[in-house]
Amino acid sequence: MGEIVKIAISPALQLGGSLFTSKQLGIIGDLLGPDAKLEMTPFKQLYADVAVEKRDKIKAELEQSGLEVNPAGFVTKSLIACNFCKGAEEAGLAVAQTLNGAIAGIPTPMPLKIGYAGCALGTSEPLIKDISVIKMRDTFDLYVGGESKGLKTTFAKKLHSGLKEERLIPAVMAIIDFYKEHAKSKEKFSKFVDRVTLEQLQQITAST
Repeated sequence: MGEIVKIAISPALQLGGSLFTSKQLGIIGDLLGPDAKLEMTPFKQLYADVAVEKRDKIKAELEQSGLEVNPAGFVTKSLIACNFCKGAEEAGLAVAQTLNGAIAGIPTPMPLKIGYAGCALGTSEPLIKDISVIKMRDTFDLYVGGESKGLKTTFAKKLHSGLKEERLIPAVMAIIDFYKEHAKSKEKFSKFVDRVTLEQLQQITAST
């Protein structure tokens, strides 16, 4: 058997949440084979093992069907978003899609979960994600340092409030870049935030 690699499959961000069509599930089954086992992760991604020599072909066919394919492991996960129940415009679906395109699959010291909620209801549980974006009418609040694992949940801390749309993605990317550059080996993001302090993260994102 040749080399095996794990891929992460997810549906496109859309109204109604993480929705696969039956046709897409059929395509996944046809490409991976009847005996393939897929893991449903907390990141709303399906993990699948594929042969390295078949990865590009499988990725291309899955993307052609409207699915997203990213690396698994120590990367930023696809955006973990709400169901956009307030509607595409009010909940900022287009912003979330652009943010997802910018952040998904970036290699990081530890897996990084980024959450998005289209309103203050926060149905996607954004405050227990590493980085969180919450749309508040026409602006966005940005949080960092949430942690859901363990017996003591840590809620993310507010880094900025009232961010305009044009500042949002640069601020998130600045945080990711700073984490990649300054994290210790396999340092969890919540620990990193505590070590470098909220004030320093505010400084590095203030000019974005």
